[in-house]
Amino acid sequence: MGSSSLGLHHWSVLASQRAILPQNSAKPLQKFHSLPTTVTVACIATSRASSVRCHLGCFGFTAFNRKLRKSVRGCATNPFVVANDEKYGNKQVISITPQVYDYILANVREPEVLRQLREETASMHGSQMQVSPDQAQLLAMLVQIHGAEKCIEVGVYTGYSSLATALVLPESGSLVACERDGRSLEVAKKYYDKANVSHKVHVKYGFAADALRSLILSGEACSYDFAFVDADKRMYQEYFELLLQLVKVGGLIVFDNVLWHGKVADPEVNDAKTVSIRNFNTSIMQDKRVPIGDGMTICRKRQPHNKS
Repeated sequence: MGSSSLGLHHWSVLASQRAILPQNSAKPLQKFHSLPTTVTVACIATSRASSVRCHLGCFGFTAFNRKLRKSVRGCATNPFVVANDEKYGNKQVISITPQVYDYILANVREPEVLRQLREETASMHGSQMQVSPDQAQLLAMLVQIHGAEKCIEVGVYTGYSSLATALVLPESGSLVACERDGRSLEVAKKYYDKANVSHKVHVKYGFAADALRSLILSGEACSYDFAFVDADKRMYQEYFELLLQLVKVGGLIVFDNVLWHGKVADPEVNDAKTVSIRNFNTSIMQDKRVPIGDGMTICRKRQPHNKS
């Protein structure tokens, strides 16, 4: 499928039908918003609570839209919810349960150094910000498929995703890693050294927007192949505009958390971060400079059209 035909294949489904976990669930599911494209949409849709109760290890789900509010149940062994609405063709919406997610993680190739970093980060404050192994594998695969040599990451935290990227870059490749938290950045640097990729990673400590502007001013516009953003959600639009200047035609820009635990589809949720992501998603949908995909939003910079 050509890049121009990529679209938000699942976005419209989520906007009108949601599979929702019980409000009194004892243990929240893991960071489902970071699952690969094939499952991300449904995973995020299950991360918000409703009043449907569950018993005996089963999950209660609510699938609904403006015209239909119908409750359905599914056990953990059956992660599907069917929306009985002709508008969606009775499509099955995969709802990730802990059992299914365990299976996904069991089928992810995670280098030993990444496993060590993940386990160390799990004990740190803010560990939920770390991308999951399946997401890191997707990012690494995108870098390899695209043949990227120059990359940017906005929001490094302890370095799991940037390390996954650096590991698959060629020896001559480079990754600009932007992070403003010095403590977490020290952990990232330790693992860059441990994995022998420090020579590929150029750390920019401080505000990412300033670092990106500095790259532009230093003559690096249109020279990067790939960028990944997992940082302040209220800055997504600004990061996008700056990265569009830095990424070359045909380059990829990937944004994490664009479904924000499903909150972007809930009109009753209007906190600053949710509104920012919601507005960003709308802006990206209408932006003719990039065709896009879903889950993590994947943007590919296209050749600008002549205005004449």
